[in-house]
Amino acid sequence: MELVVGLGNPGPEYAQTRHNSGFQTVDELARRWNVTYWKNQDGALVATATVDGRTITLAKPQSFMNCSGGPVSKLAKRLGIAPDQLLVVHDDLDIPAGEVRVKIGGGHGGQNGMRSIIDKLGSRDFVRVRDGIGRPPGKMDPADYVLKQMKGDVWEEQLAEASRGADAVELVLKEGPVRARDQVNGQHGQ
Repeated sequence: MELVVGLGNPGPEYAQTRHNSGFQTVDELARRWNVTYWKNQDGALVATATVDGRTITLAKPQSFMNCSGGPVSKLAKRLGIAPDQLLVVHDDLDIPAGEVRVKIGGGHGGQNGMRSIIDKLGSRDFVRVRDGIGRPPGKMDPADYVLKQMKGDVWEEQLAEASRGADAVELVLKEGPVRARDQVNGQHGQ
């Protein structure tokens, strides 16, 4: 993996929402890797880090979740990144809150940011780290649930999940996606 993209929505009103778990995970990686300089490039905030002698590009598309494919495809083209060198971190309603899973290829699973990336890249052959956010309680609209501001213990739990997501990304970088998937997903089943 040479390009790690976290999905979310730009702006402070979305910073503490479940839908921004990709941004939160990339921010945790940036913290761990001592990244302090971000630049606007191809519609994303972009930073680079040297990890175990490799240059890794971190990106947070600024086009809103459902249009993430444009910035991701532009960055991949500029960097000469093939789909199998791309890792995307995103929220997933179908995984229990607090759980993280690694997936290699596959469909979008109803996640519109993933749908946009697959469409613009013309490929599904990239790695995903999926941050589980669970289903909304009762009859709450999923859109309201993913965009609801989190506070207190719920926000602290979300930050802990972002840390687990960062652990999964680092495992993919170190061990490769297959071994990372088997280790991470083995903790919670498939």
